Amino acid sequence: MSFQAYLDSIQKKTGKSPDELKQLATQKGFLLNGEITATTKAGDIVRWLKDDFDLGHGHAMAIYALFKGIRKEGD
Repeated sequence: MSFQAYLDSIQKKTGKSPDELKQLATQKGFLLNGEITATTKAGDIVRWLKDDFDLGHGHAMAIYALFKGIRKEGD
């Protein structure tokens, strides 16, 4: 499965685009100016996505990778 396919399935399940998830993560204090804050750990983001959106671990880590800049939309 491609990275973009992960993002597409996340959007289908949550109803949120990657940009909308970034906005929500900013509101939660996980991101500041589009960057993960120094105090935010991968587990914080993964737990939030699992709890609030019922995402599995792999899909939550895909969003973390997107936030971290490890992967990008279209990969």
